[in-house]
Amino acid sequence: MTRFLLFLTLLLTTTYSSVLSAKGFENEKLHYVITYKWGLIHKDAGDATLSLRNNGTNYDLMLAAKTKPWADRFYQVRDTLLGSIRIKDMKALSYSKIAHEKGKYGKDVITYSYSGNKATGFCKRYKRNKDGKISESEKTLHATGPVYDMLSVFYYLRLINYDDLQKGRVIKATVFSGSKAETITIKSLGKEMIKLRDKTKREAYHIQFNFTTGGQKKSSDDIDTWISTDSQHIPLYLVGQLPVGQVRVYFTGQ
Repeated sequence: MTRFLLFLTLLLTTTYSSVLSAKGFENEKLHYVITYKWGLIHKDAGDATLSLRNNGTNYDLMLAAKTKPWADRFYQVRDTLLGSIRIKDMKALSYSKIAHEKGKYGKDVITYSYSGNKATGFCKRYKRNKDGKISESEKTLHATGPVYDMLSVFYYLRLINYDDLQKGRVIKATVFSGSKAETITIKSLGKEMIKLRDKTKREAYHIQFNFTTGGQKKSSDDIDTWISTDSQHIPLYLVGQLPVGQVRVYFTGQ
């Protein structure tokens, strides 16, 4: 479920400085409702809160998501993501995902190091086995250029100058996710008017994401998101496909 809140984005090369805007972030807390849509059924299934705090030279990030009581009976989720990014260049410094999903426990921890334009992610994974014991595994990921994870990339996405992205332009990306690196293809589909959960209408940039691993194999269905056209660039609405139905995520306020 948390994947649908984390709007993955660009691994830019020479266009990096020209596409990003110069603004930074103020302390904030964004609230979302996660809904399930299948035919005539459209029911609130969970809530999520995303927060950012300025900590001197870094931003401290947190995302907490949980399912509603009725959804707990089918698939209970209590996930927390924590991260830190450097303010001056938006480079990711650390990332943790603590997941309690359907009675299972797992934790991913990534720490970053940089040498020139090369990035290394040291990943540790913790998983509770059926016997209740915690197993550990490690993996090191490598990439060239700016690198993000499933949390820090959310804020990088919001700093893009979307007026510089022409409709139909495609950009490739790489994001560390647990013990793997994913390639994301990002396409801007222009501006649209959308209706939010409270029936209000907002103008938004329509962005589409495609996910692959190994450069070719599709790792999940496409995700569409709509981002506000004002200076905050808040993700307002997101749609992702499920085996049956859709998950829809709506921004509900600050």
